[in-house]
Amino acid sequence: MIKVIRSDERHHANFGWLDTHWHFSFDSYYDPENTNWGALRVFNDDTVEHGQGFGTHPHRDMEIVTYVLSGELEHQDSHGHRGVVHPGEVQVMSAGTGIMHSEYNHSKKDPVHFIQLWILPRTKGLKPRWEQRRFSRDERAGKLLPVVSPGDLAGTLAVDQDAQVYVSALASGQEVVHISKPGRKAYLFVTEGDVEVNGARLSAGDQARIADETKLSIKAQEGAELMLLDLPVKP
Repeated sequence: MIKVIRSDERHHANFGWLDTHWHFSFDSYYDPENTNWGALRVFNDDTVEHGQGFGTHPHRDMEIVTYVLSGELEHQDSHGHRGVVHPGEVQVMSAGTGIMHSEYNHSKKDPVHFIQLWILPRTKGLKPRWEQRRFSRDERAGKLLPVVSPGDLAGTLAVDQDAQVYVSALASGQEVVHISKPGRKAYLFVTEGDVEVNGARLSAGDQARIADETKLSIKAQEGAELMLLDLPVKP
């Protein structure tokens, strides 16, 4: 089963300083039929204007993954971590027993465009944790590059969940194949270009919610960038 949700079907909100698309129920948007996809609880496509951002706020018992598409995002938290996430970099914050953090556009002139996704953890009450890593475009070119895992894939950032996050940059006509275990879900988001996944066409901003498909063939119809999540059905 592959359910394609088009870019303009997403929940959209524009607050002036923040232009965002919420893929699942979040903040003031609530739809009881759209609260999660397996262990994936939040998938936000955010653009924040220069000099603006999210003030200090709390999180608890959530695995929060941030992937910057363009611009620079500055992070600070109550455990002393501070960093700037650049394009192609991935940040993981495991909120655990509780953490306060803020996120701001680091630039004084350009917007920052990033994806933030929340994954429900397997275990509650863990010690909060933060890490960040750069992944170059060359590393993801022509392949599905794993950037997040439970810690069992070399070179990835770790989350407390049996979930993997992949990124890919495909030239026109290039194809990648992902094999998943039976009984799992997948989530595909196209950030640039056009692709086909098992014959279903997606363009930039489109998402595919996938179940009961152990083999995914993803082919670029033109140059494309994408994210793919391999998820457990339940946390």
